[in-house]
Amino acid sequence: MKFLTATFLTALLAFISGLFLPWWGMAITSLLVAVLIHQKAGKAFLAGLLGVFLLWAGLAWWIDMKNNGVLSTKIASILPLGGNSLVLIAVTGLIGGLVAGLAALSGSFLRSTSK
Repeated sequence: MKFLTATFLTALLAFISGLFLPWWGMAITSLLVAVLIHQKAGKAFLAGLLGVFLLWAGLAWWIDMKNNGVLSTKIASILPLGGNSLVLIAVTGLIGGLVAGLAALSGSFLRSTSK
C-alpha cells in the first residue's frame, strides 16, 4: 500500500510542480515523497521511476495526440528512432522516470542516515 501511495503522490506532486517549476522540480518532489513515506531503497526507486514515467509518458502522449503526431514524428526522424513517435514517448518517460527514481533513492538513503 505504501508503494502505491508513494507512486501516486510522486506523480501528483510532480505534475503540480511542473506547473510552477522547471523540469527538475519533479526530482525535488520525488525526494520529498521518499523522505516522508518510509520504504526500502529499491521500492522508493521504483515508486519514483514509475510515478514520473507514467506522468511524463502520459503527458507526452497527450501532447502527441493533440497535434496528430506531427512534431514527435519529425523529432523521432531526427533522432535514431526510425521516425517512431511511440519510442520517443517511451524514451521521454524513461528519462524523467530515471531522474525521479534516483532522486527517490537519494531521499530513501537520506531518511535512513538521519535516524
